[in-house]
Amino acid sequence: MQNAWMLLLYALPLMAGSWLYTRRRARTEHDSRAALARTRDTGIVQPVSLHPVINPNRCMGCGACVRACPQGDVLGVVAGQAELINPTHCIGHGRCAASCPTDAIRLAIGTEERGVELPVLDEHFQTTTRGIFVAGELGGMGLIRNAVEQGCQAIRAVQRLEGSGRPDQLDVVIVGAGPAGFAASLAAQELGLRYVTLEQDVFGGAIAHHPRGKVVVTEPVTLPLVGKVRIRETDKDWLLGFWKQARQAHGLRIQERTRVEAIVPVAGGFEVEASGKAIATRAVLLAVGRRGTPRKLGVPGEEQSRVVYRLADADQYRGRRVLVVGGGDSALETAVALARVEGCSASLSYRGKEFARPRPGSVEALRTEKAAGRLQVLLGTEVAQIGSDFVELRSADGIRRLGSDAVIVCAGGELPSDFLRAAGVAIETAHGEPLH
Repeated sequence: MQNAWMLLLYALPLMAGSWLYTRRRARTEHDSRAALARTRDTGIVQPVSLHPVINPNRCMGCGACVRACPQGDVLGVVAGQAELINPTHCIGHGRCAASCPTDAIRLAIGTEERGVELPVLDEHFQTTTRGIFVAGELGGMGLIRNAVEQGCQAIRAVQRLEGSGRPDQLDVVIVGAGPAGFAASLAAQELGLRYVTLEQDVFGGAIAHHPRGKVVVTEPVTLPLVGKVRIRETDKDWLLGFWKQARQAHGLRIQERTRVEAIVPVAGGFEVEASGKAIATRAVLLAVGRRGTPRKLGVPGEEQSRVVYRLADADQYRGRRVLVVGGGDSALETAVALARVEGCSASLSYRGKEFARPRPGSVEALRTEKAAGRLQVLLGTEVAQIGSDFVELRSADGIRRLGSDAVIVCAGGELPSDFLRAAGVAIETAHGEPLH
C-alpha cells in the first residue's frame, strides 16, 4: 500500500504537468491557425526577403523556432508542424534555423510564386566581375547585423586581392553609407586600406530617412575599431548618433551627396565615375539598398516640387495638408509621423483593400491615429492627377478631389539592375531555394 501511495505521489505532478502542456499546446495551435487564416484572407502571403523554409519530413513540431523568433508572430505550430503564419513579418534574423534541434529549417530568398532578383555572389560576396563586391540589402540581406558582417567580410576579401596597394589608385571605393557601408569603412580604416566611401544622399543611408523616433530592430554586433555593440532594439536617432560619433572618432573618409554614375573596368581595376569625377580603384564594394531610384506614380503633375519620395522631417509639414501614397511600412510610418505633428492634416492613399506587408507595430500605430481623428485612411484609391493644391483620387466610386499642399510617395524603388549589368555583374532570380 505504501508503494502505491508513493507511485501516486510521483504520478500526480507528472499528470498535471502533462495536462498543462497539452492544454497550452492546443491553445497555441488554435492561435496559430487563426493567425494563418487571417493571413490567407488578406491574400498577402509572400515573404519579402530572407525567410525560413521548413522541411516537413524533419520538423517534429516542438515549437523551438516559434519561441526563438524575436518578432513573435512569424512562425506557429499547425497540425503538429512549424509553419509561417505571418510571412511578411519576417525580417530574416535566422534564429529559427539556429534553434531547430532537427535541422529542419533553411533560410531562403524569394518563393516559387514571387522571384527576387539578386546579384550572383561567391562566398566572399564577390560578383561575377572580379573586384566588384556586394554587401547588405542589395544582396538580399536586409538585417543590420547581416549587413555589418557582410561589409566587414567583403573588405577582408578586398585586402587579399592581387594588385592591391598600388599608389596610383585606391584599394576600394565603397558605395553607400548605410549599415554595410559604415561597417566596411571602419574595416577598411582598421586594415589600413586606401579607400573612400561615396553616399549619394546623407550618412546613414535609408535609416537616416526613417521617421524620427522610429524603432530599429538590430542585434549585438562587433564593429571594427569600435568593438562589441550590445544593442537589440533602439530608435533610429540613437543609432545614427552612435554611428556619427564613431565616424568622427575614427576619421572615416565618407563623402556625402556624391552619386556614382558608372563603374568602368580598366586595366588593374576600375574607374568609378561619381558626380563628374573619375576615381581609380582596385575594387568596388556596393553597399547600397535595393530601392535604387524611387518608383514613381507616372501621373500628371508628379513633376512638381511639392511631390517628394521620402519624409525628411515631419515638423516641416506643420499646418499643411499632406497626402501619403503607399501601403507598405514606409508609407504607414510616414503617415503616422505626420499625424502626430500638430496642425498637420494627414491622409493616406493606397490602391489595395488591405495594406501590403505591414508590420504589426505600424498597423497598430495607424489605427490609433485614425481612431483619434488625426489621420484619414483611403483604401481602394489611387492617384489620378496631382494639381497645384489638390490631388484627384480614383476609386470604384469615381474621382474624388482632395485638397493637398504636399504629396509624399512611398511606393518603393526599382532594383538598380541596369547599373549592375552595365558593370558586368550577373543577376539571377531567386525562387526560394535554401541558402547554404
